[in-house]
Amino acid sequence: MNHKIAQQPRRWLDSALHHHWLTREGLALLDFHRQARLASGGFAALDGNGRIPADAGADTLITGRMAHSYALAALQGVPGAAALAEHAIRALRGVLRDERHGGWFAADPAVTEDRTKQCYLHHFVALGAATAAHAVIPGAAALLDEVVEVIETRFWSAHEQAFVERYSQDWSELSDYRGGNSNMHGVELCLALADVRDELAWLDRALAIVERLIHRHAAARDYRILEHFHGDWSEWPDYNVDRPDDGFYPYGATPGHGFEWSRLMLHLEAALESRGRAAPPWLFADAAELFDASLRDGWASDGASGLAYTVDWQGRPNSRRRRHWTHAEALTAAAAFLRRTNEAHYERWYRQLWDFIATTFIDRARGGWQQELDSQLAIDPAESDVKPDLYHAYQATLLPRLPLTPNLALAVEGL
Repeated sequence: MNHKIAQQPRRWLDSALHHHWLTREGLALLDFHRQARLASGGFAALDGNGRIPADAGADTLITGRMAHSYALAALQGVPGAAALAEHAIRALRGVLRDERHGGWFAADPAVTEDRTKQCYLHHFVALGAATAAHAVIPGAAALLDEVVEVIETRFWSAHEQAFVERYSQDWSELSDYRGGNSNMHGVELCLALADVRDELAWLDRALAIVERLIHRHAAARDYRILEHFHGDWSEWPDYNVDRPDDGFYPYGATPGHGFEWSRLMLHLEAALESRGRAAPPWLFADAAELFDASLRDGWASDGASGLAYTVDWQGRPNSRRRRHWTHAEALTAAAAFLRRTNEAHYERWYRQLWDFIATTFIDRARGGWQQELDSQLAIDPAESDVKPDLYHAYQATLLPRLPLTPNLALAVEGL
């Protein structure tokens, strides 16, 4: 009797139809989020139906991410994308910039009282400028030079080998807080600048940040990432203990960030090796541990489907919300590990995460992706029905099709 040996299914990453599906989904996201363009300049958050609220003004985070996303689309040859990227660049050089003190506001000063200078937001101004500069969007190169100077002189601490967090408007006061989230996106920016500006010192900075936040702190906590520190980098594990749902500074560990860090670490490893530099062995080992720990803590850990938003330091679910970006980052991490290892474990999770996103977050009726859901996968009334973000979802349609290096802005031209 002849017995057929079961073969591992073909990888979705090698499927032309899957690539077509990703392209179609990416184009749908780009089309939906065009509606976030403000006639007065910049971009604002959309509601669930794709409308801009009447009192909305330009938002710096969203505008920076739009510059990045539509510049990527322009590099791929999407008609109209370059004009949208240029619209974002004009706002970042105009209404969102502090002409008196330098740096960037959190939003149009006409709609916010927040005048602080936040590292996290400056990183997205720079990321948008870097991608747009590579796409030769008018004004982007000058913007990139300006924001990189601000980041290097204000936010990068050579002594700490990490980014500091926040200043007062006139730069006279530095907060006694250091953040993991802003440093994670700092690693993302370092990878982009190393390629777009061909400045390899940014890779050294990225490695120093990863060594501090992951190799020293997260590894000692069973790969639950501590994101809050005092100004001297002493740990602050109870920061915002009463705010596990906070969108940017939640208490506890955030599995979605675990996935995001793990993917960035693979990009960093590949970037170092592509330049003939030896990556430390712990870089991949820690990344793999981080991916599995994030699955352990996040996936259905409260008995419901999907990834919990935050967990406490024992891994118990803290915030049971389901946020679209955690799932997008998990699947792009799975794709990165699949490219790096070709292990079936990552293929299974890549498929499972896309299946969950396709049936849960993609809004076929109204367009875009649902952003925030409760543990029962319904729109969370505490967050309301909003769709402010293109960045995570759109990158999820691109990164699985690209190599680990060079950076996204350079690699996307090959799609």
